[in-house]
Amino acid sequence: MIKPIDFVKALKKTKIRFVTGIPDSLLKEVCECIDKKFGKNKHIIATNEGSAVALSIGYYLASKNPALVYMQNSGLGNSFNPIVSLADPKVYGIPIILMIGWRGEMVGCGKQIRDEPQHKKQGLITINQLKTVGIPYKIINNRTKKITTIVKDLKNLAIKRKGPVAIIVRKKTFSSFVISKKSKSKNYISREQSIKEIIKKLPKNLIVVSTTGMISRELFELRKMNKENSNIDFLTVGGMGHANQIAAGIALAKPQKKILCIDGDGSVLMHMGSLAISSQFPNLTHIILNNESHDSVGGQPTKGDVIDFTKIAKACGYKNNKIIKKKSEINKNILKEISKKSSSLVVIKCKKGHRTNLGRPKPNLSNRKKMFMNYVNK
Repeated sequence: MIKPIDFVKALKKTKIRFVTGIPDSLLKEVCECIDKKFGKNKHIIATNEGSAVALSIGYYLASKNPALVYMQNSGLGNSFNPIVSLADPKVYGIPIILMIGWRGEMVGCGKQIRDEPQHKKQGLITINQLKTVGIPYKIINNRTKKITTIVKDLKNLAIKRKGPVAIIVRKKTFSSFVISKKSKSKNYISREQSIKEIIKKLPKNLIVVSTTGMISRELFELRKMNKENSNIDFLTVGGMGHANQIAAGIALAKPQKKILCIDGDGSVLMHMGSLAISSQFPNLTHIILNNESHDSVGGQPTKGDVIDFTKIAKACGYKNNKIIKKKSEINKNILKEISKKSSSLVVIKCKKGHRTNLGRPKPNLSNRKKMFMNYVNK
């Protein structure tokens, strides 16, 4: 396996001085090391992959030095607009080194590594996507040697071709990297406890949409523990940042029904402009569980600690806004907001972390979709 510190040393030896991107579970060890060794303003966790590419473009324009941009392969779609319309050799010609975690990767003989259902299609098409947009790439794994040479060669290629190149990272490429972190202990309850309180005594026929990652997994588990039908919820297992617009689309089509969206801080930050749309639906209650982290992919920090989502929500048109910090305030306040005849956004402050034995929804998403649609349209 490649030691994260060796990869960071390779970056520094090849004079890569700026790193940005969106956290990925396949890259969490090396990203921890980058954060520790690069320091403030040399490593920025962006809000989405396209923004990370744009940061790297700006950095190159001002420094003449290419940056490293990391992401999960599911984020390639977000990144392609600035890559193709700005960084490509046929446009401005900006050298960038992309580092992409290959979820749902393809191995020999056309076989695919077992992964979550939302990564199946993306894993199949990742390499072809890069080929289509003409990005040269190098695949690395736990047997890769001479990482410094690889990084150096890719940087030189990016400069020579005046455009992006990519490092594709297979599962278990990097060894562990552990650092001691000062605990920011706050008297908040866990995200799972928050969801447990949210779904207590919800009105009948309420339609629930939950965002990707731990929130959907925890909602699924709680429904199971409560012996409730989990198929009445739409679990947005992929498409990070889009749960509130799915909820808004349902609210548009079903104005006579109440819709509840359970969202996360990282998800909202990824496409925050969408709040201006979701705020327009009086039958939509939007909850943001803010634990100030990308908990599903390693617990890396978001900007949830410095942003006041309620002020942004008000500016975007939400008629009602509230912050909740205590367990005892959750269910009664959520019920109150749902009963209102105008849009509401509620921020619940919670701590990061999750159970190690947390389960996942069954992979038959097509069947779940049919059952959810039957519930919505009955």
